[in-house]
Amino acid sequence: MLKKFFAKNNDKAEMSFFDHLEDLRWHIVRSVLAIVAFSIFGFLYTKEILDGVIFGPTNATFPTYRVLCNLGHAVGLKDALCITPVKVQFMNTQMVGQIMLQFKLAFVIGFVCAFPYIFWEFWRFVKPALKEKELKGARGVIFWVSFQFFLGIFFAYFLMAPFTINFLASYTVTEKAINQFLIDNYFDLMTQIVLGMGILFELPVLVFFLTKFGLITPKFLRSYRRHAVVVILILAAVITPPDIIDQLIVFTPLYLLYEISIFISGKALRDREAKQGKKEEEIEEWS
Repeated sequence: MLKKFFAKNNDKAEMSFFDHLEDLRWHIVRSVLAIVAFSIFGFLYTKEILDGVIFGPTNATFPTYRVLCNLGHAVGLKDALCITPVKVQFMNTQMVGQIMLQFKLAFVIGFVCAFPYIFWEFWRFVKPALKEKELKGARGVIFWVSFQFFLGIFFAYFLMAPFTINFLASYTVTEKAINQFLIDNYFDLMTQIVLGMGILFELPVLVFFLTKFGLITPKFLRSYRRHAVVVILILAAVITPPDIIDQLIVFTPLYLLYEISIFISGKALRDREAKQGKKEEEIEEWS
């Protein structure tokens, strides 16, 4: 069993179907153990993570508020970019609510921290099925996938989350209804925003591989640029207050992400065509 647990990825392409299933099982087991290991840290430091990180956007000392306020003063907008977070009251209405929150927090922390290792295990599983040329084009994939994931998380946490939470917490349709939120709902919203953007920021990496496999082209992405702009504008309008400056802060990075994907797709297509052209020349020489 220990031999299978620590088995290397040699000659896996020659394995049978059931051997592949067995191999996949151990990749999953190691990934789960990595999540559990980091989850223990999240479980032990739940209070510190909740007060300092999860509830960060509800505190006036949150870094984003200070940076935007200082930026507004520096460019002559005075207090236009200064944000005073809405005072949010949280409630717990279930006997097991807080302990379940602790377990959910531990799992999310475990998954986020273990993400590079999880992807590494996934890459070890699919790597034997790729050709040598495909492997050369995928160098550094673990670094870039992890980098984009954490970049999306930081973007969501420091930009999207503060605007979204302040807008939703201050939005009212009648003064007779007081905004009081379940702590579980707040945590779920934060998780959806942060993890969702972490996955969304994988777009350039996904576009790279889809172009390598000939499934999309830069021309296709350019033809749908207007559609993408509309979708991004709607997304920025939904997650930010009805203020043009706040919407631009969210819209700009998302649009740049799409343009970067077009550039990456173009580079991947040129490399693919160059390799195909070289292969055709070699065939002509042999014929």
